[in-house]
Parts: sequence; structure tokens; C-alpha cells
Amino acid sequence: MGGAVGGGGPTGVKAPDGGWGWAVLFGCFVITGFSYAFPKAVSVFFKELMREFGIGYSDTAWISSILLAMLYGTGPLCSVCVNRFGCRPVMLVGGLFASLGMVAASFCRSIIQVYLTTGVITGLGLALNFQPSLIMLNRYFSKRRPMANGLAAAGSPVFLCALSPLGQLLQDRYGWRGGFLILGGLLLNCCVCAALMRPLVAAAQPGSGPPRSSRRLLDLSVFRDRGFVLYAVAASVMVLGLFIPPVFVVSYAKDLGVPDTKAAFLLTVLGFIDIFARPAAGFVAGLGKVRPYSVYLFSFSMFFNGLADLAGSTAGDYGGLVVFCIFFGISYGMVGALQFEVLMAIVGTHKFSSAIGLVLLMEAVAVLIGPPSGGKLLDATHVYKYVFILAGAEVLTSSLILLLGNFFCIRKKPKEPQPEVAAAEEEKLHKPPADSGVDLREVEHFLKAEPEKNGEVIHTPETSV
Repeated sequence: MGGAVGGGGPTGVKAPDGGWGWAVLFGCFVITGFSYAFPKAVSVFFKELMREFGIGYSDTAWISSILLAMLYGTGPLCSVCVNRFGCRPVMLVGGLFASLGMVAASFCRSIIQVYLTTGVITGLGLALNFQPSLIMLNRYFSKRRPMANGLAAAGSPVFLCALSPLGQLLQDRYGWRGGFLILGGLLLNCCVCAALMRPLVAAAQPGSGPPRSSRRLLDLSVFRDRGFVLYAVAASVMVLGLFIPPVFVVSYAKDLGVPDTKAAFLLTVLGFIDIFARPAAGFVAGLGKVRPYSVYLFSFSMFFNGLADLAGSTAGDYGGLVVFCIFFGISYGMVGALQFEVLMAIVGTHKFSSAIGLVLLMEAVAVLIGPPSGGKLLDATHVYKYVFILAGAEVLTSSLILLLGNFFCIRKKPKEPQPEVAAAEEEKLHKPPADSGVDLREVEHFLKAEPEKNGEVIHTPETSV
């Protein structure tokens, strides 16, 4: 789709695995924190919005839903922009959009206007930052990439723990309009992170022109890769149930008679465990003996998460829910640290910009279906146990899809010849026989004496004219 573009990474450039890559990692940490924590942190303003516009909670909940839908659903658009213009310009524009949306929302006079500003414009801006930051991280790290992914993914729980209290403080002092205005200014830091995304430049070869990229704007050839298809299907099924427990665990505790403050503390426990689980999972995935089996480690993390959901469904008191949040935080952190690392390992650097956009688009559908389906089940049964069982079953299914599909479909794929072996075979084919015994003088005499017999034309004064 589309012609050749110049926005991709240069071929033949070795990942630095350090140096300026640490600055890129810091930028990715901040962008990941804003992208995943902002849709949740903005919920602290919902009560003020309900009072201001005379609406219900379900109406304000659409703000977070639209933010997440834009973050996931605009994946292919981000891929096209990155492959056309490069990561840094796209992120700079995204940072401006994210800030502009929140600043404009502070002047809104209806909830529809808030949907368009905070939901659509800010959501698009965060999407234009999130995906390119992961692409740059993939280009700057190779050997240390699992650890880098784990550290970058830790930005989500860290910023969630910071932005929620900050949002509450801003609302108490300045109201929701002043809070939105200040958060809009805070989102301008995305532009600072974009400035850190310095593109890698290939070393100029003597006598060669500037390097040109032949990458397509959106490379759909990734669907020919069975590994990518399996990953996309498994990730989409996983997302159906992955976000259900954090949404309902506080209400679950309140249903058991737990006070509001103690019930809200469960998310703090989950987030605190998540902060340490993500870097730890990235470090383990980067070990030499573990990294070749990162797909199986990712499958195990999903299986672990599903088991935690099923175990959480049996919790009958506050202590049981605390234990559930601890184990769910560990497994949730493992999934967060490994999901994009495994995708990078499957499709490689040059197709990652298109692959992540297509995967996020498929996950966007699941994000919009998952939590509402849990709510429908809860409305029908009024039993939280069934909601957690549904989430656990969906995540367990995704782990089995990835595990069995990788074992039976990918492992048995015919092996391609090694580059060294292929080069040796090609050299043998092109190498002339050693004992041919042909006299070069005879060949020269033959070509000069009888050119017309060998498909050539004799140049005479008549034929030259």
C-alpha cells in the first residue's frame, strides 16, 4: 500500500544497546506512562463533570473509553505516518495534539465537546506518541531489548500512581477546568520526549548515494507470517479479559462490605506490585538461556494471569482480594513487559512499525467488548464471581492459542538455510571449474573472428549509419 518512503529506520545500522538509547528509553518510559495512565487518571474529574453537565456516570465513562479506543484503533494510521515522516515529527505533532485537546476541553460547554477534545484529540495525540516511541526503542536496543521493554512498560503503573493523586489535588484547588488546563500543559512534555528520539543514521559508503528505504506505508505482508497471525489472535482474545479485574475489583470489595478507602487501596497494591514486576520480567526475558523461549514465557504469563483471575473469583474477604491483587499484579506486569518484546522478536525491526499498528487495531475491538461484556454479565447475575471466571477463561484461552499454535505450527516450519551455507552454495555455483583446460587465447580469437555466429552484429560503415 503506497510507494517507497523515507521514514523507516536505516538498514544495516547496528542497535547501539546503550549510549543515546538510554535517553530514548527515558522518553519511552514517560510516553508509556501518559498513554496508559491518562485514561484512568482522568476519571477523578468525573464527579465534577457529572455535576457540571447534569449527566450520569455512564456518560462520563465514555471519555476514558474514547481515549482507549483512539489509542488502540488508530494503530494503522500511526504506522502510515511513521513510515512516511519518521518517528520524531509524528511524536512532536502528537504531543501538540494531546496538549491542545486538554486545553480546549477546559473551555467546553457540553459533554459532547469534552468527548471531541479530551477523547478524540488528546487520544489521537497520545496514540501518535505511544507507537513511535516503541518503534524507536526497538531500533536502539537489540541485546538489551527485553530489559528496555520492561523498564519502559513500568511507566504505566508509575504514572498511574502519580497522576491520580495529582488530578485530585488539581480538582480540589482549581476545579475540573483548571485541572484540565494544567494537565494540558503537562502533556507538552510529550514534545520533549519526541525531541529525544534521534533517528539512527547509516554510515555513508564511499561512492554511494544517500540510503533509500523501500518500506511500504502499511506493510500487510506481515499477515503471511504465521507467527504474527497467531500472536494477533492470541493478543486480541487476551485483551477481552485482561482489563476486567482492575475495573471490577474495587466494586467487588465494596460488595463484600469493605469500606471505600480500603477498597480503593486494592488498586494501589496492584499498581505497586506492577511497578517492580515489569522490569523484573524484562530482565528475566533478556537472559541468554531464556530469550529464545520468550514466546513460551509470554504464554506462561498469560496462563498465570488467567489462573489469578480464577483464584480471585473464590475470594470471600478483604484479605483474599489483597492476595489476588498481589498475584494479579505480578502476572499483569509480566504481560505488560513481554507483549511488545515478543511481537518485535516475531516480525523483526523493519516490519514492526506496521505490525504494531495492525495488532493495536485488532485489540481496539477487544478493548471495547471486554469490560462492557463483564458489566452485562454482572447486571444479569449480580455475582462478581462469574465476572472473574469469564476474565480468567478468556485469558487462559489466549495462552493456549499462543502455546499450542507456536508448538504445532511454528516449530515445525521448515528451516531456512543459514546465510553462511547459502553464500557458500552460491559461490560454488558461480565458481568456474578448476580443470576446464580452455585456452583463453582460443576464446579471444573465436570472439574476434566470428562475432556474427555468437549473436553479435559486425559494425561496418554501412551498418553503423
